Amino acid sequence: MQNGVEWGSGTLMVELTRKPFLLWALLACVVLLSGHGISGDAEAAARMPERLRTAAAKLVPLHRVKVAPGPNDWLANHHEDGQTADQYRRSNPNRPTKARTTFYVQPIGEFTPAQLKLTTATADLLARYYNVPTKVLGPLSLDVIPAKARRMNGGEQILTSYVLDKVLKPRRPANAVAVLGLMTSDLWPGEGWNFVFGEASLSDRVGVWSIARYGNLEGERANAGQVYRRTFLVAVHETGHMLGMPHCTAFECTMNGSNSLIEADRAPMWLCPECAQKVWWACRADPITRYKSLVEFAKLHDLKAEADFWQRSADRLSAKERAE
Repeated sequence: MQNGVEWGSGTLMVELTRKPFLLWALLACVVLLSGHGISGDAEAAARMPERLRTAAAKLVPLHRVKVAPGPNDWLANHHEDGQTADQYRRSNPNRPTKARTTFYVQPIGEFTPAQLKLTTATADLLARYYNVPTKVLGPLSLDVIPAKARRMNGGEQILTSYVLDKVLKPRRPANAVAVLGLMTSDLWPGEGWNFVFGEASLSDRVGVWSIARYGNLEGERANAGQVYRRTFLVAVHETGHMLGMPHCTAFECTMNGSNSLIEADRAPMWLCPECAQKVWWACRADPITRYKSLVEFAKLHDLKAEADFWQRSADRLSAKERAE
């Protein structure tokens, strides 16, 4: 889709253009999935810890298997195989380490007080969602974007590759797990594309997304709740990509790909049992503690469906623990 792509498309586009990283990833998958060159001990070591597998299995009844896509949906137009939790662990993904400890959110451009408030809330969600300290950096002026990286297309658009390579990557703190640029300007990823909501470079640990098309945050016709949810959803989705998680094809999940705002709005803000294991393991997140923290966040921001789902997840795991 080149005439209006959702954030999933932006991620796919960057994965296709970052050829050295993609080639390495594909070769690794071919070797690992075929089992060649992997001893029994190595295969066992690559499996998710049993306690995480057991916890995930307890949550399966709460989740919906991925429904068949409509003709305009992501999976109807893009073939994706998905990824199991064990395959993720074998992939040696980007994740927090002793040296890489923090997510950074970098606002770029002019932000109103309401937009800065949304940025702060988004950083709070990322910290809870991924169990990684998250800091909001001081805003950068849009002056860091030269004329050659701008164009007019019904309004001004900013070239995502310039933001990734020339703005975010050189400024990436040494202890960054990833740096996520947030913009109020519309984005486009290059020749032949109309616009994109977000794009990420997994190899460089930088990403950028825009809230320009999410709705009106202020004024008489403001729909702040919708803008907040859309921003939260794309933030956790793109950050999942920054941790090496591809699109999910097994369940209705935050990591599903999307071709449109309509499809994205249908996506849940929670991870499926397979993808949740990846976060629990990569970010050393205790499942019950994580869900309780997310319930607290959802109540703060009137996310009723999310608060209910995360509470039921925490209750299910807590009840099973008491029974055992």
